[in-house]
Amino acid sequence: MRRYILSLGLMAMLAASQVYLAPARAAIVSDEEAKAEMGLGKADAPVTMIEYSSLGCPHCAAFHRETLPQIKKDYIDTGKVRLVFRDFPLGTPALAASMIARCAGPKKFFGFIEIMFRSQPQWSRSQNPMQALTKVARFGGLSGDDVQACLKRQTLLDHIRKIAEVGQNTHKVTSTPFFIIGDQTVSGAQPFDAFKKVLDKALSK
Repeated sequence: MRRYILSLGLMAMLAASQVYLAPARAAIVSDEEAKAEMGLGKADAPVTMIEYSSLGCPHCAAFHRETLPQIKKDYIDTGKVRLVFRDFPLGTPALAASMIARCAGPKKFFGFIEIMFRSQPQWSRSQNPMQALTKVARFGGLSGDDVQACLKRQTLLDHIRKIAEVGQNTHKVTSTPFFIIGDQTVSGAQPFDAFKKVLDKALSK
C-alpha cells in the first residue's frame, strides 16, 4: 500500500508543478549510473558504514551537518571507513528528492544531497514541493526539464523503493537516520563520540 501511495503522490506532484515534461537532457546520467551504489571513501576500506536516510528527515540533516564532517575527516578521508548511502524516503517529496539526487550521478551525488539537506526546511514545507525541489536542483546543475524527466523514470523509482524495502525487511529499519557498522547498528543522529566507539570497535576486529 505504501508503494502505491508514493507512486500516486509523485504523479500528483508532477501534475501540480505544471511544468512541461521535456525529454531527458545531457545533465541527467543514465539509469545504470543513477541506480549505482552511492559511496563515499575508498572502495577497499576495512569498514563499511551503511546509512539509511530520508532527505526530508530533520535528524538526517542534523547528522550530515553536525556529525558527518568529523567522521569524514577522521575515518573516511583516511581510508579507514567507506560510507554507503541508502535511500529510505519518508513521504513523496523525500522520494522525489532522492530520485533527483541520483539523476545527478555518483560523482555529484553527495554534494547534491548536502544541498537537499541544507534547503530541506524550504522544499519539505512548501505548498508546492515539486517547484521548490526544481529550484533547489538548479544549484546542482539540473534544469527544470532535467528534473521532470528524472521523475518519470519508473525503473529508478522502483529501485529506490526496493532499497527501502530491503532496509525495512532485512535490517528492521523503521526510522531515519539508521546506521549499520559491522555487526552493530546505530539509530538516530547520535553525537560523534557514539559513532567513534562503534567505528573503533569495528576497526579493531
